[in-house]
Amino acid sequence: MTGRLENKVILITGAGGGLGSEQVRMMAKEGAKIVAANLKQDPIIADEQPADALWKKTVNLVEEINQNGGEAIAVALDVTQEQDWIDAVAETEKHFGRLDVLVNNAGIYYHAGLLEHTIEKFYQIVNINQLGVLLGMKAAVPAMKRAGGGSIVNFASIYGIAGAGVSTAYQSTKGAVRLMTKSAAMEFVGDNIRVNAICPGMFDTNLFESSVPKEEWEPLISMVPMKRFGKPHEIAYGTIFLASDESSFMTGTDLVIDGGYTCP
Repeated sequence: MTGRLENKVILITGAGGGLGSEQVRMMAKEGAKIVAANLKQDPIIADEQPADALWKKTVNLVEEINQNGGEAIAVALDVTQEQDWIDAVAETEKHFGRLDVLVNNAGIYYHAGLLEHTIEKFYQIVNINQLGVLLGMKAAVPAMKRAGGGSIVNFASIYGIAGAGVSTAYQSTKGAVRLMTKSAAMEFVGDNIRVNAICPGMFDTNLFESSVPKEEWEPLISMVPMKRFGKPHEIAYGTIFLASDESSFMTGTDLVIDGGYTCP
């Protein structure tokens, strides 16, 4: 099936990452017009990488899409800064004339026990994972109202559903994203704006590889009934579904994609 997102204008954050870049490619193949957003200078990524590595990946991704007959632009966006969000939405409307879908994909993970958490790390995670989603919705909703409706896809996590015994700050933000999603869904249902959350399990991405010690991978895989990590395209299909009109009777819900992790 192709054309599932034909002519829909989609703004996605964290577009240069493992999950983000695959979503961008697959949404573009379904006919979406893409606004790929990422930090220009990322202080969080590993020291051995250039500070603008993810931005360069985002720009290259946009060029790839345009060369293959799609339509995409790149915008610099720090999700913790409200003015950045205002500017990104304005650029989206200026270039494409409307905003139909927001994918709040950007996020960071902190693999540490509660006693290892610092106040600085806690606020960093809250600002990106939680405040960033709130600011994104706040900026996108007025544009979606002007367009006659839209779909917001927020990235929560299975660790916003079940406890993990580690990464307490991360879990607090993902639980918050789930409830912000439900609250916003109720608030804007009358404006023809749907708001849903994706709850990924453990996925084979650069974020996971840089955050979780390699010796812990096998024990984690053993906890997944399917006995493997997810692949980025398996998340992208979920995003496409929630962004498309196929999910027109869904709002305020969680789409769990976790290989069965939360079943037991």
